Amino acid sequence: MSAMKKQEIELTGIKEIARRANVSIGTVDRVIHNRIGVSEKTKVKINAIIEELNYQPNIFARRLASKKLLKFVVLMPSSSEETDYWEGPLDGIRQAEIEIKPYGIEVDLYLYNLNEKRSFNEQAGRLLLEEFDGVILAPVFTEEAIKFLKRLKERQIPYIFINSDIPEYAGLSYFGPNLYQSGYLAAHLMKYLVDRAAPLLVVNISKEIDNHHHLLRKEEGFKAYFEKHHLGNPIYKLDIPHTDYLSVKHAMLSFLKDHEVKAVFVTNSRVSYIARFLKEKEDAKTLLIGFDYTKENLVYLQDETIDFLICQKPREQGYKAMIALYQNLVHTAPVEHINFMPIDIITKENADAYVI
Repeated sequence: MSAMKKQEIELTGIKEIARRANVSIGTVDRVIHNRIGVSEKTKVKINAIIEELNYQPNIFARRLASKKLLKFVVLMPSSSEETDYWEGPLDGIRQAEIEIKPYGIEVDLYLYNLNEKRSFNEQAGRLLLEEFDGVILAPVFTEEAIKFLKRLKERQIPYIFINSDIPEYAGLSYFGPNLYQSGYLAAHLMKYLVDRAAPLLVVNISKEIDNHHHLLRKEEGFKAYFEKHHLGNPIYKLDIPHTDYLSVKHAMLSFLKDHEVKAVFVTNSRVSYIARFLKEKEDAKTLLIGFDYTKENLVYLQDETIDFLICQKPREQGYKAMIALYQNLVHTAPVEHINFMPIDIITKENADAYVI
């Protein structure tokens, strides 16, 4: 393939070629630039698609010629001893970074402590001292995130939400779960597994319950299902503002002194704490549903202390958000404003085959 031909293939074309060939963008790039690591059969297939599409000279080649780099920044929680959930989105972001880096994109990470507003503010402040072209944001702390978003709007910098959004401060796009429907689904599962009169418990484990709007929207969806179907199950709510296990254990023991429940719905990935509590009590009868494909949760899913995990492709959220930001800023390609991830129900039987 000639050098001129290489320059004529724009990234949007590369993405289409990758889709048709059922390979990654990086694989197409290696074929275009005659790099090793691609089978002969795949090379032939990709080159045939390139010839078929017959791309014309494009803005991508001109941008490379200008040697202008674009910087994307990511502001999201780091993984912790409590949960490794955030490894998923970060893995997706890093995979996308590998694919777009050859095209003049630099990605900087600003990771904050999921339990500390101060950590978010510190990382946001550091970020705002830099020059950058676009942001991917996981807005765990609503009020603090809004202050940060106002600064982005002042500087006319586009941003994309992952994992949860702030509807009144809608950005370029959102990649993540339909929070309300996630809670609605959990209630639907429970309907089939508990008696109509069985008391239920919704547990929010977070240091900033009121600030973590994504937990409350799941709770709203859960309660709405029972109200809509007139099921009559008593639904209790327990907010636990401390995220260490001993605090969760004490809160549950105190609650259960005065209440009996047949099923528990935990609104985030800390469902493993409730599972540990139930296992220590040797309680195998209480139905337990929570969120996220984490190492901690899988242990209790496999021993059937957790009955169902709801998961919504965290790795894909990070990957798609990064690619969307690239497509929009480099090629001015339109981006869907709302991109809900599929709502997957994970059980002991299908957990090993699940791809996050």
